[in-house]
Order: sequence, then structure tokens, then C-alpha cells
Amino acid sequence: MARHTGLGKGLDALIPGNEPPQEDRGTSQVPIDAILPNPRQPRTSLESDDLTGLAASIHEHGIIQPLVVSDGPQPGQYYLVAGERRLRAARLAGLEAVPVLVRQVTPQEQLELALVENLQRADLTPLETAEAYRELVDTFHLSHEEIAQRVGKSRVSVTNTLRLLKLPEAIKTALVEGKLSEGHARALLTLPTVSAQLAALQAVLAHDLNVRQTEELVRRYSGQRVEPAARPQPSPEIKAIEERLRISLGTRVELHHGKKGGSLVIHYYSDEELDQLIQHLSNNL
Repeated sequence: MARHTGLGKGLDALIPGNEPPQEDRGTSQVPIDAILPNPRQPRTSLESDDLTGLAASIHEHGIIQPLVVSDGPQPGQYYLVAGERRLRAARLAGLEAVPVLVRQVTPQEQLELALVENLQRADLTPLETAEAYRELVDTFHLSHEEIAQRVGKSRVSVTNTLRLLKLPEAIKTALVEGKLSEGHARALLTLPTVSAQLAALQAVLAHDLNVRQTEELVRRYSGQRVEPAARPQPSPEIKAIEERLRISLGTRVELHHGKKGGSLVIHYYSDEELDQLIQHLSNNL
């Protein structure tokens, strides 16, 4: 069977390397207490409420998809590679043993498999993803392009996510707590100083700005001109009415017409013109 070229297409694939692929040793049942946490698990937290439904399903039907493990430090012990949610839910369900697929993996593959499993389920926070990417760069010397190939993302996405690690702690905290989205955080990153970023953060939180409004705020903080939204062009009928009024009154007139009424703006440029308009309108009442 041909091997996949990256993890983005499924957890059954391992990262291609210089060594020939190792064969799996088949599925077997192992005691749940014999499975040690993945030392390179990128996810730092998991809500217990998120496991309740899965635990109920496992209690009723068992674990359908085996966990992926590798040999642990002692005989009969295993490191978890993929399947942390299933393992925790199995403990909640009271299982004593779980089905596992023992696979020979490198430390790099441990991180990559766990990273992709979480990314496929959107389980990781943006900062957890960024930390995992950073470990792939710092520890395993992968380029952004190589990481993108392995996790099924674009290189730009990987680079932008890594940039989140440069945020001040206050913005990171707001991001973790769900007060900001990744889009907000990326916009704040474009400000040149930490003080400007923190000032913009306070404005975003105080006024509950969306991402687009945050981008406009950042442009103002950066001294960039924010282009006003273009006024929609009036219909030919409205233009015709404005022209009739302009000729009748002798000045510029704007008609703003909507479904539930509108407004009529008559321009004047001196006190004398105002007096003439008042006289003209009064004579026609």
C-alpha cells in the first residue's frame, strides 16, 4: 500500500523520512493505566463537559477506532500518540482496557500526529497551535513550508499563526479566554508598538468591535487614512427630482429616499440665499 505524503490527509499517514516505514504490530487490548500521556501533546486543556457525550457513547458501544500508541519507557507501558479524547472519555466510562494500535514513531512524529489529530477536529486554540508549530521549527528544524505540507495548511496560515506568539500577554490572555478571535489578534499584531497594541485592545473590548472594525481602528492608530464608504448612487428617478428642485430653488438639493421615508437637504451659501429660499417656499405654501 502506498504511503501518504503528509498528515493533512489523515491520521493513518506518518511523516515520510529517511528511514523505511515501520510496520504496525496490529490492534490489541491494553490496560488503560498502561497508557502514558503523549509528552508532546500540543493541547494544554480539555473541557470535561466536552467528554460527557463521548464517554456515554463509549460506555454503550465501546471504542470503535483504536488509539495509536508507541512503546513506553518500560515493557508493557505505552505512550499515547493519537486519541487523547477517546482515552479520557474511556476513563470516564469506567473502561479498564482499550484497543490500541502500536506504532513505531519518532518524537517528531509524536508531535505531528497529535497536532494533526487536534487540528482536524479544531480542538486546539490558536496559541496551542502556534506553540506546536514553534516546537516543530525549534526542535525539529522544519520550515514553515514543510509544516504546512504536514498539517494540510497553507504556508501563509502557518506563518500568521506563529506570529501570534509575539503578542503581549494581555492580548494572549484575551485570546485564550475567547474575548478575541484570531482575526482580532492578527489585526492588533500589525501595530508597531506594544503600547499601541494594548491601547487598541482596550478599545476593542470596551466597544465589542468585530474584526473589520478592529482593522479600521488599527489603521487609524497607524496613521493610515480610512477611506469612507462610497455613497450609493441615486436612481435616475431621484436624480430627476433633484434636478427639478434645483432649477426651481436655484441651489443644490439632495433627496435621500428610503422604504420608510427619507430626507430632503437644501443647500444655501449665505444669509441672503437663506432669506430668498424662505420667501420662495413661503409663497408656494
